[in-house]
Amino acid sequence: MPDPVVYLPEHFINRELSWLEFNARVLEEAQDPSNPLLERVKFLSIFSSNLDEFFMVRVAGLREQAFGGVAPQDAGADGLDALTLLQRIWQRTRELVEQQYRCWNKAILPALVEQQILLLKESDFDKPQRKIVDEFFRQRAFPILTPMAIDPSHPSPRFHNRGLYLAALLQRTSGLGPAELFAVVQLPQVLPRFIDVGGPHENKFVLLEDIIACKLSELFGGYESAHQATFRLTRDMDVDMLEQESDDMLRAIESRLRARQHSEAVRLEVHKEMSRDLLETLIGEEQLQENFFIEGEKYSEVYRVDGMLDMTALNELARLAGKDALRDAPFTPRQPLGMRRGDNLFAEIADRDVLLHHPFDSFDPVVDFIQSAAEDPHVLAIKQTLYRTSGDSPIVKSLIQAAENGKHVTALVELKARFDEANNISWSRQMERAGVHVVYGFMDLKTHCKLAMVVRQEGTKVRRYVHLGTGNYNPATARLYTDMALFTSNKVMADDCTALFNFLTGYSQGHEWKKLVIAPTDLHRRTVELIDEQTARAVEGKSARIFAKLNSLVDGETIEALYQASQAGVPVDLVIRGICCLRPGLPGISENIRVRSIVDRFLEHSRIMVFGDAGKEQIYLSSADWMPRNFERRVEVMFPVEAPELKRRICDEIIPVYLRDNCRARVLMPDGSYVRAAAWHDEPEHRAQRELLAASSGIALAKTPPSAADGDGKSKHGGGQKSKQGA
Repeated sequence: MPDPVVYLPEHFINRELSWLEFNARVLEEAQDPSNPLLERVKFLSIFSSNLDEFFMVRVAGLREQAFGGVAPQDAGADGLDALTLLQRIWQRTRELVEQQYRCWNKAILPALVEQQILLLKESDFDKPQRKIVDEFFRQRAFPILTPMAIDPSHPSPRFHNRGLYLAALLQRTSGLGPAELFAVVQLPQVLPRFIDVGGPHENKFVLLEDIIACKLSELFGGYESAHQATFRLTRDMDVDMLEQESDDMLRAIESRLRARQHSEAVRLEVHKEMSRDLLETLIGEEQLQENFFIEGEKYSEVYRVDGMLDMTALNELARLAGKDALRDAPFTPRQPLGMRRGDNLFAEIADRDVLLHHPFDSFDPVVDFIQSAAEDPHVLAIKQTLYRTSGDSPIVKSLIQAAENGKHVTALVELKARFDEANNISWSRQMERAGVHVVYGFMDLKTHCKLAMVVRQEGTKVRRYVHLGTGNYNPATARLYTDMALFTSNKVMADDCTALFNFLTGYSQGHEWKKLVIAPTDLHRRTVELIDEQTARAVEGKSARIFAKLNSLVDGETIEALYQASQAGVPVDLVIRGICCLRPGLPGISENIRVRSIVDRFLEHSRIMVFGDAGKEQIYLSSADWMPRNFERRVEVMFPVEAPELKRRICDEIIPVYLRDNCRARVLMPDGSYVRAAAWHDEPEHRAQRELLAASSGIALAKTPPSAADGDGKSKHGGGQKSKQGA
């Protein structure tokens, strides 16, 4: 083994700054004129949504460290202190937000005009449009709006997190009241942001805030506006649960949701035209002075923007009806042979492992797996983890149906899934009422693993069918995220899954894991061990290789193990979509490591790890990224892919596509910057997601031979014959 190297802070990239560069890559997709116009609009919305969460969680935590003396949960190896980091974040965020609004004002808006999609101001209204605006205000907006004057007898309201407001300095023109008045109006979320004022076959819109602004004198009778501007607050949403003080997780989560409404503000966005007087009045009313450095030289939590606030609302515009030509072409996911609706899924899984790569492969088999189990008279029990699911979840409905049909149904619902807590609480209560055994996991661990198990009576024996995945049981996001999943009836794998469910529901321990690798007990150790095994092979002169596709790479010990592998001569290829704290290409440290990030139509979410080469690969899929939180504070699963045909599919058909992308891949440089990959000379262009879509179009997956890991792979099936349906 090579001699140990002492790693310095400069050998690592800061987590938060790396995340900002990921969001910069999202912004690049909005700036890219080769993308369809409404897809560019969508990426602007995603950029803003991402930034909101970053401030609500990561920046909020840094503020507590910088101003509240709170110790960091996971200290970064880069050595940056919290205040310095806040200053760096402010500088980079200001640059990115300026780029975002420049893209909107200089590129997107003119392109929308070319497509006859117009965003009008009051000065643009003709008589019919003014009539539409007047009717909308009187009939839909006025009954909902609440004009709020702020004075000693009308104290400032608690401004909502991410709520959009119009602030105004008003002057009395008639009647009673103070000569000057500071007032605020909240834009109701129940109203659309883009108000249609066009005629038939026209796409002409007015922003809701522009309508309200021109109607302030009607809202505040006897007053007229001397100056008005929009503003928006972002609050700390990373409120601690105080787990040690509660013996009821459901109530603790509900308490946390209420506490969020009163948390500290961490960012104030204002329109660039807001006057100094109006801004200072607003800050005084919100009592933000303590930690706000208003437009300081090195740090500010006030962001002035040149255009509409809250660009997350652009998602409304991106979904504009009748404009399919301005969006990515629709696609039909591939339906694997034997896994189509109406096929006997259990017969298929009993005979062979099935690998799915979403969204290129349909998510329907996953939904049908639970639905078939709910209806199948031979099924005895269903067990499933739920982290995030859709608002109208067919999977949850199937679990409810199964319980109503008398089956034993257990659902492990993670109530602490950030920003999905309320949705998960609602589903939990519905399932409990139907007779589902709902378990909430652990107070101090998030259950992030994705697995489902169906127990089925087949003749005189009981057989278990397992689904393991890298992504959530959410049919909506399954069309937007890339993920991988494995169906198997392998007995050893099923034994491990049974033990994991018993651990989740009853703290049962002592199982000797044969196939699954579990966090927080073994995943960190085993990951480093697998890396070290390749290092040892390289030292011995044997072939070695490491490939990992992840959302994030943060864990310091894992990064150091990869550095050690590089120094031993192991070629390491990493496809890291988001945060990467590893610096590739450092002489004597990481010159054998290559890192690329792919940001494209679908959010890259699958986690694939390959250790070894030349037909001796150990291949794993996982719910976990290589981060301290996944290794130490979550229940995660890494599971092997063992069927030879499935391993070949991953190694020959999936990984090479990602590694040759020269259209949407960005290469991480030693200084932490990303450079867009490009074709060399006459090399053809390769775009991974487009090639994977093309490969899946209209082509059914070939069946794999029976899994050798489970004996002869045969069983007697109750309830039907195996489908012989062709492509």
